[in-house]
Formats: sequence, C-alpha cells, structure tokens
Amino acid sequence: MAQMGRPRVFDRQQAIEQAMHLFWEQGYETTSLSQLKTQIGGGISAPSFYAAFGSKEALFKEAVQCYLESYARVTDGLWDDEIPPREAVELTLRRSAKMQCESGHPKGCMVALGTMSAPKPEHAHVAKPLAASRSRTHAGFVRCVERGIAMGELSEETDARAMGTMFSSFLLGVSISARDGIKISVFNASITELMKLWDAARNER
Repeated sequence: MAQMGRPRVFDRQQAIEQAMHLFWEQGYETTSLSQLKTQIGGGISAPSFYAAFGSKEALFKEAVQCYLESYARVTDGLWDDEIPPREAVELTLRRSAKMQCESGHPKGCMVALGTMSAPKPEHAHVAKPLAASRSRTHAGFVRCVERGIAMGELSEETDARAMGTMFSSFLLGVSISARDGIKISVFNASITELMKLWDAARNER
C-alpha cells in the first residue's frame, strides 16, 4: 500500500513577510489572491489561504503590522529624548533613506507608498494604519523641532510645524525617488543640505 506524502509545512510568519513584500511593491488594490498564493508558495490552495488568513484584507493588515514592527522602526529615534533633537532628525532621515534603497525588499517605504495602496473610497479603511504611521512620523519631526526651540538651540521664531513638515515631506518623497533609481549617496548629500536649514535657524546667543 502506497504511503501518503507528508503534508507541506506552512510557515505562517514567513508567508506574512512574503505577502508584505508583494503589498509593499504593488499596493493593496492591485494585488490579487492569485499573486499572493504564488508569492507565498508551497502550493497553498484557496481554502487553505482563507483558513490561514481569513481574507486578503486580513492578510494585508497583518502584513502592515509586520512592516510597522520592523522596517518602519527607522523613525523611532524621533521619540527618543536621549538623542539630541537635531541628531534625531538627521539620524531618522539617513536611516530611512538607507532602508528604502536597500536590496532584499521593494524600494521605497510601504508607509509612504500607502497613499497609493488603496485609493478607492471603499478601501480607505484598509490603509488607515499606514496613514496613522505617516501622521506619527510627521508629529515626531515637529516634536524634535519643538524640543530644539525649548532647549534654546533654535530661535523662538522658528515655525516648528513648518520645519517638521519640511523634513516629513522630504522623507515621503524619498519613496518615489528611490523607485526611480536615485542612489543612497544622492539622498545622503541631500540630507546634508537639508540639515543646513536647521543650522540656519539656530538661536544666536
């Protein structure tokens, strides 16, 4: 009597990471179930997919959470009060630009590219965690500028929201430029120039 083959081992976490890369590359709406099954591999069937993840939307939510708990942490320094505010801003810009240009995963930032991931109104709720992350990063930049003012490093006339928005907007733009092939060396040179605007706002004492 022929022996039945062993069932394929399904690594759920690995599957989430593979799906994350596909969503990161293509967005939510343009990624199909067929593409997800192919990306995950292992010959997973539609019933097995739904049993494991519930739905495409549920898998996207897990993929987003996976991204936020890993790659997106390059912005954590914005909230670390042990890092001087100027250093926190520059460190975040350089870390994020480096991550967005690295090989081994799609170029750009999944959070920034989330604005195009689910553009249809009926899917707006799907991208809310990405929107929340963008808002948090923006708030982090503003907070660093506010810290700089409070510490006397920056002039009291500095517009914290305007300067914070400048840094945040630059970082959002890195995602598109990285996909267009701009190299990390160019981003690093741009960040050096950008930080001169911080220095120009220093408090003259």
